[in-house]
Amino acid sequence: MLLKTSIIITAISIGLLALYGADVAVTMGSENGDGFLPLDDMQRGAGLGGPAIILPIVAFFMSFKKPSKQLGGLIIVSGVLILIGGLAMIVTPAPEGVERNPLMLFAPAIFQIALGAIKIKKS
Repeated sequence: MLLKTSIIITAISIGLLALYGADVAVTMGSENGDGFLPLDDMQRGAGLGGPAIILPIVAFFMSFKKPSKQLGGLIIVSGVLILIGGLAMIVTPAPEGVERNPLMLFAPAIFQIALGAIKIKKS
């Protein structure tokens, strides 16, 4: 039961990351800078990005003793999506007055990829 819950939690995280990325893409492509969600950058990051980072980590520890290559793969996918988002942030110019810390962009992704690899290795 814990393993199934962990897989669902991680799938939700991937959905949140996809929604986050799609909204950012629409925002960058629109003339007025609005996405399809009525959220500013901070709200989008806290509401979609925060849970998307935390949920796979929670899923890993919830099912720590249960072997699962599927869950490990999903955690890696989540980490790769975060990594892609971080790379996209690096190549686009930051808004005026905003400072981006590359460590904060890539550390959660690398951590999730490592957890996914550990999960697969233990399976």
